[in-house]
Order: sequence, then C-alpha cells, then structure tokens
Amino acid sequence: MRSAGNLSSGEIMRIAVIEDEKDLAALLAFQLGKEGYQVLTAHDGKSGYELVSCELPDLVLLDIMLPVISGIELCKLLKKQRSTQGIPVIMLTAKAEEIDRVIGLEVGADDYVTKPFSLRELLLRIKVALRRTNREEDDARILVMGAVFIDTGRCHVTVNGEEIVLTTTEYKLLCALAESRGRVLTRDHLLRNVWGHHTGTDSRTVDSHITRIRTKLGPCGDFIKTVRGFGYKMEEE
Repeated sequence: MRSAGNLSSGEIMRIAVIEDEKDLAALLAFQLGKEGYQVLTAHDGKSGYELVSCELPDLVLLDIMLPVISGIELCKLLKKQRSTQGIPVIMLTAKAEEIDRVIGLEVGADDYVTKPFSLRELLLRIKVALRRTNREEDDARILVMGAVFIDTGRCHVTVNGEEIVLTTTEYKLLCALAESRGRVLTRDHLLRNVWGHHTGTDSRTVDSHITRIRTKLGPCGDFIKTVRGFGYKMEEE
C-alpha cells in the first residue's frame, strides 16, 4: 500500500475523482493536488469504471448522480470486482435523505458526503479512510472460525476452501465480529467501528449487512448470533 500524500513519507497516493460536474471535478483535483495527492478524473460512470479498474487508485471520490452508469451501480461493480473491492469509496452527492445514505452505504461505500460540503471535512474523511486502509494492511493476520478463514492481509475470505466475495463493509463487519469472538458487539459499536464514525444511519443497515453475510457464508452463517436487544456476536456452534 502506498503512503498517503502528507500523511507519511513515500510514494504519492492516488485519488480517482468521478464527478460529472467538470468545474467541481477540476476544483477537487486542484485542492487535492495541493494536499500532495495525485488525482485521476472521469466524468461518467463508464469511464470511471474503466479508470479505476485500470489504474487501481488508493481511494475513489464518487458522485452518485452520474451519466451512463450511476454512482450506486458503479460502486456495486467496484465492490464485486476482486481487484477493486478493497479500494475505499467516498460518495459525493446532492441527495441528503436518509434512504440515499443507507443505499450508498449498503452497496459498499465507506463514507458519504453531501453537497455542498466543507473541503476541510472532505480532506479529513479522505485521510481517515486512507489511514484505516493502511492500518488494516499493517495488522494483517489470519482469523479462523470453524471452516471460515479470513486472510486480513489479502482481504480474502474462504469457507471450506471456497472464496466468498464480500463488499468492503461486509468484510469489515465480519472481521469485527471474528476479532471479538464470543463478545457481544452492539449495533452502535459496529456503526462507529465499521463505518468509521457516527453516520446517523439507522441500525437496520447493520441488520441488513449481517443478513447478507450470513447468506454468503452458507451454513457457517450460523456462527453469527443475534443477541436480542443488544447486537451480535460470533462464535462456533
């Protein structure tokens, strides 16, 4: 993993800005460049997908209202594709309703910023997302729960030797539960520690992610226990 802009010394980190408002994209590119990042830009979902797939940037700023392929659909594509699923995505959108935030996070976005936004706040969220990604790589290890193997160095999950494809948020949620095996984690705790800050997101978002993880794990999904009135814990039968 490359070192982030002015977060630490080393190779400059790259940020893909996928935004159809060209003036805003140019402004973001200018400001991010001043912060020490290399910026790649695209102005529609199709070219954005091609850009991220080919260049594999360290982070994606993604507008939700894009031509050709919407930001929501593009986020889904990036989170399903193994080469790009570990790249953090911050959604940029004029939509402020809670349902839009929920949809953005449920398709795998790591954060959500509503226009008009403070540039200072956006830069802070970028740094938090990049630090979190670097920290996860530095702490790489293997987590084992029955037939479930989680290789945190490669963000790779297998069940009985078969790879399980998870979105970034699903993966982080599974790791949080596996790392705290046997301990009950409340929904509020999971929202803070998996999403990185208090998003204002309804706790039903946690429940829907848990449901999808259980489905993807098959019979091993039973390792994730619901503790009624509190939250969830993970332990073998």
